[in-house]
Amino acid sequence: MTKEFPVETGAGDTITDITDAVQKVVSSGRIEEGICVVSSPHTTVGVTVNENYDPDVKKDMLMKLVDLIPREDGYRHMEGNSAAHLKATITGISVTLPIIDGRLALGRWQGIYFCDYDGPRRRRVRVSIVGS
Repeated sequence: MTKEFPVETGAGDTITDITDAVQKVVSSGRIEEGICVVSSPHTTVGVTVNENYDPDVKKDMLMKLVDLIPREDGYRHMEGNSAAHLKATITGISVTLPIIDGRLALGRWQGIYFCDYDGPRRRRVRVSIVGS
């Protein structure tokens, strides 16, 4: 089963916690044991898992990505969003997570982050679940 849901992002680089929305999709699938793949069809978006308890983690992630990959750096891509493409490549476009007892098997402090590096935009998240 695959379902999509929208994510509205702010200007520039943003990280949005989508854990609850993904869990709703998993719960609707009524799968007790299996896997869940969370992905994005956008080339300037990443999906990752990291700590979601302390909001400074998101700020630190964005700060370091901006340090590593500045918005302007002599890129040749004519749309002007090369930095966003590079950040998405580093983050990756998907995560695969186990489903146990009908729930995402995340660690105590883990959450699923949707990272938009070229906002503001109306984006989509795809959630595919397989199991029994």
